Amino acid sequence: MIDPPNQGTGKSMEAIHSELLDALPARAESPAEGLVARGWWSAPDVVPSDLATDLRHDLQALVEADRLRRGGIGRERDFQVEASIRRDRISWLTRDRPVQRRFLDQMEAMRLDLNRALFLGLFEFECHYAVYPPGGFYRRHYDSFRGAANRIVSLVAYLNPEWQPGDGGELVLYADDSSRPLTRIEPRHGTLAIFLSEEIPHEVLPATKDRYSIAGWFRLNASIGGQVDPAR
Repeated sequence: MIDPPNQGTGKSMEAIHSELLDALPARAESPAEGLVARGWWSAPDVVPSDLATDLRHDLQALVEADRLRRGGIGRERDFQVEASIRRDRISWLTRDRPVQRRFLDQMEAMRLDLNRALFLGLFEFECHYAVYPPGGFYRRHYDSFRGAANRIVSLVAYLNPEWQPGDGGELVLYADDSSRPLTRIEPRHGTLAIFLSEEIPHEVLPATKDRYSIAGWFRLNASIGGQVDPAR
């Protein structure tokens, strides 16, 4: 079951959808168009500034309360922490905290838009906060094994005001298995990026200061042949 997208917010899905569209720059390419054209899309100021600020404060409160854990690789019995591959700390978002619910509502509107435009059959969205300390990184990887049909579209939202050139921490997307970068996305406050989970390898470069973000995935129905792959 999927939680009601606007539970507790007092807003209709139509209002949330309108807010998402209003956040996109005028005449900008839509997320669906970007996925079709290149397999990825990114734009600044998609997450409203006040929401991005509130999310950052929420994340900082979790950090101060020692509520984050080391990020790892693999799922379930294959899960392991490997510092040579990934150096971040994470906390999964839920609808229990109002600011997290607001972000999940925005992502629900995007899920519906992608399904309408591309008939992807996206069933749910999962995401977590991620904090990379100075020097932290995530080596090049795919978010989903080809043919696994679980994570379909990956998403990253950034919560870093006053990020400057030279601070590092860029998300680098690559063209399949080549070493040619498709793009480098700076982790600036409110910027959002999406890309095809099975098709585009990517990495997070080291930064010179703490780097705050949300990483998420639009997924198909995870129940396949009686086997369930739940979010960790």
